[in-house]
Formats: sequence, C-alpha cells, structure tokens
Amino acid sequence: MSLDDNDYWRRWIARLLAILAADPSDQLAWADEYQVRTAAVADDVEFILHLAEGMAERGTLESETLQDLKAIDRLVGEMDVRGRAGRWVETLTVDATWSEVRTLARRILVARLGEWRLPLPRRVPPQHIYD
Repeated sequence: MSLDDNDYWRRWIARLLAILAADPSDQLAWADEYQVRTAAVADDVEFILHLAEGMAERGTLESETLQDLKAIDRLVGEMDVRGRAGRWVETLTVDATWSEVRTLARRILVARLGEWRLPLPRRVPPQHIYD
C-alpha cells in the first residue's frame, strides 16, 4: 500500500507535532495516560524527520518545515533522551528545551495547517513495545 505525501503528513507528522506543540499541561496528561517513555518520543521525532526528508526530496514539503523538523531533532538529540529510561512526564517538567521544541512544532503546524491546536492522538504503537 502506497500513501501519498498528504497521507504521511496527516497520519504521522501532524500527530506527533500535535503532541509536541500542545500546552505543557496537556502534554503531561497525555504522556501520563499513555505512560510514554522519553526515548519513544525521540524515536518518533527521528521517524517523522525521515518521512519529511523524503517528502522534501520529492518537492512536497517546504524547506522551512524541514529545517524546523531538523531543529527539533537536534534539540531532542542534545537532551540525550534516548539514554534515559524514564517517562516523558519526568523529562517535561525538568528540561526547558521542551519549550523550544514546542515553539518549533507550533510554527510548523501553523504554517502547514493554519492552527497548532490539534486533538492529541491515541498512542500508537502500544507503549509495551517500548518497555
């Protein structure tokens, strides 16, 4: 099954950006409900960057969006969250870099969709995959 770039955007990139752009209280509630590990968020960021790079190569993603996604990936990488075993709720409350990530995610969503406030998705794949 082949998805077009708009399907990739809607199904993966916009969903993760909705989470990253959400107000901190909404992020905390969402992360607590789904018991999301910080490393899983980093893996998701890496995944959407890979999708976005492919879209940019095909000319279906704006270079500004790709640059902002790369900046998000860089910020997440600088926090070295993959090496942490903790849950995202713990990291969200102590690392101010998440605020920078939130700002970039909001900018991408506004540029692409005209709005950054999107419903937060259900967590897929199930969290036990990351345990």
